[in-house]
Amino acid sequence: MNKKRTLYMAVITAVMVLAGCTGFAKKGKKQIVLTLWHVYGGQTDSPLNKTIDNFNETVGKEEGIRINVTSVTNTNTIHEAVIAAAKNEPGAAELPDIFVSYPKTVLSLPDKDILVDYKDYFTEDELNELIPAFVQEGIIDDKLMVFPVAKSTEILFVNRTLFERFSKETGAKEEDLGTWEGLFNMAKVYEKWTDDQTPDIVGDGKNFFVHDYHFNYFQIGCESLGEHFFTDEAGGGKLAFGDKFRKIWEPYADAAISGGVWLRDGYATEPLRTGKAIVSVASSASVLYYEDIVTYENNISEPIEVVSYPVPVFEGGKKMVMQRGAGFCTVKSTTERERAAALFLKWLTKPENNIDFVVKAGYMPVTEKAFEQLSEVAEKIDSTKYRSLYEAISKTKEEYTFYVAPQLANYLDLEMHFEKNVRLELSREEEGYKEALQNGEQPDKETYVEDAYNNIKQAMQ
Repeated sequence: MNKKRTLYMAVITAVMVLAGCTGFAKKGKKQIVLTLWHVYGGQTDSPLNKTIDNFNETVGKEEGIRINVTSVTNTNTIHEAVIAAAKNEPGAAELPDIFVSYPKTVLSLPDKDILVDYKDYFTEDELNELIPAFVQEGIIDDKLMVFPVAKSTEILFVNRTLFERFSKETGAKEEDLGTWEGLFNMAKVYEKWTDDQTPDIVGDGKNFFVHDYHFNYFQIGCESLGEHFFTDEAGGGKLAFGDKFRKIWEPYADAAISGGVWLRDGYATEPLRTGKAIVSVASSASVLYYEDIVTYENNISEPIEVVSYPVPVFEGGKKMVMQRGAGFCTVKSTTERERAAALFLKWLTKPENNIDFVVKAGYMPVTEKAFEQLSEVAEKIDSTKYRSLYEAISKTKEEYTFYVAPQLANYLDLEMHFEKNVRLELSREEEGYKEALQNGEQPDKETYVEDAYNNIKQAMQ
């Protein structure tokens, strides 16, 4: 009898442990496991992974849903993997249930109808809680295929430690960085100031400014001044090269050819990390990679303070900024699995959950209610770097219009082609201009600015 009782209790205990571990036995629900590819952080140190753990242990456990992250990488890698899977290419991985992507990935799919239309799972009231521009970006063929969960925007980052040294000797002011005209003029002053520190070497001044996305500078610049950057959108999209483009080309190219602008490949974090530039415009999410220390080429390091501001605007132009950040796509399967994916996204975009995730990753929340809480949350952030960022983001939301890029099938090709050629042509003209200076000549910089413009225009035709 004792043996039977012991065996009986052991079975009961095992069942209770199993039920406790899964959380589904109580309700008799079958567990739904959804696979996810995303881009937020590293595989072992991701703010989204930690947020997903919270979901799995609470609402997910209660509802019988588990999100299983199977890849943390970047949007380019996901883009290639999704397209390969959709085309059934040999060796391609199977599509996950949910993946993070930009609309350009959806537009490149051989069949966009493999994706869920979130309008089938979200009420109009639920969608109205989201920032309209964020929702608009994810609508393709009148279907909401890319769901906003976290958005980034472009932010002006300043190495205040080095800027203050420059300011002390030249009178430069951080507030002058509020306009592009002021920023580019300061870039030329900084290049000359650093060049003068080594009078025996001509043309060794340092870059002042680095922009991660030259394409966005011109796109936003034109649109903010009332001119379309693109033309012939119905025919695939081309660059207009109108009068406003030329207006914003002049100060940019002038500063770049003078040596004040970083033109090499790579992200803005690299020249700021090494002191080769002290001001950048980059994604707000890049705050994850801006360090609180700078290490120079001679391996000497020093602590720095990085502060954030909204992006500059053109004098007389509208305050406009690029909204960035991919969204979540769900692959069609069964109604039950699709509904589970939607429930997860509803949970993730609740203000308290959304803010908890985004402030750890340098992103913006996606609902009006969350934005209302952002200033209060920012005040409680210990890191001065992150606190400054979210103060800049709050000001951006209040004063700027978020720009939504057009959905062009060749948008990515235009962007890559333009970026490559702008960097190439301006670098070439900068080299020629500095070589002339080193030879004791008095070159006409405007000639180099004009040549670069004509070469870019020809390259993009």
